[in-house]
Amino acid sequence: MKVLIDINLSPRWSRLLNDYGIEAIHWSSFGKFDATDLQIMEFAKSNDYVVLTHDLDFSGILASTHGDKPSVVQIRSDDVSPDNIGKQIASALSQMAVELEVGALVTVDPIRTRLRLLPLPRKKETD
Repeated sequence: MKVLIDINLSPRWSRLLNDYGIEAIHWSSFGKFDATDLQIMEFAKSNDYVVLTHDLDFSGILASTHGDKPSVVQIRSDDVSPDNIGKQIASALSQMAVELEVGALVTVDPIRTRLRLLPLPRKKETD
């Protein structure tokens, strides 16, 4: 599994995840600082990356496009530093590697981790 760390997270995430044996690269090391979330998603999908982010827009893109890739891991915490929630993120990535390879949305907060397989179901319209 390869992880692409969104621009909204510290580049220190790359080092931490690599220390856990997870191949990770920060968007700033090769992408434009002003790239849109959609551009980052397209790059991740084309290059078989899992996106690690703190931005809810990525799950919104998955929901609106009903995409099955790329997988997205969202950090839902006030403190998104690797020192605070890094071990929990690395654990989630390792434990859910199979699902992330197939296509999943994983949400990690300080209390729990949630997994939804992709594509996300369409909401039923009410009459």
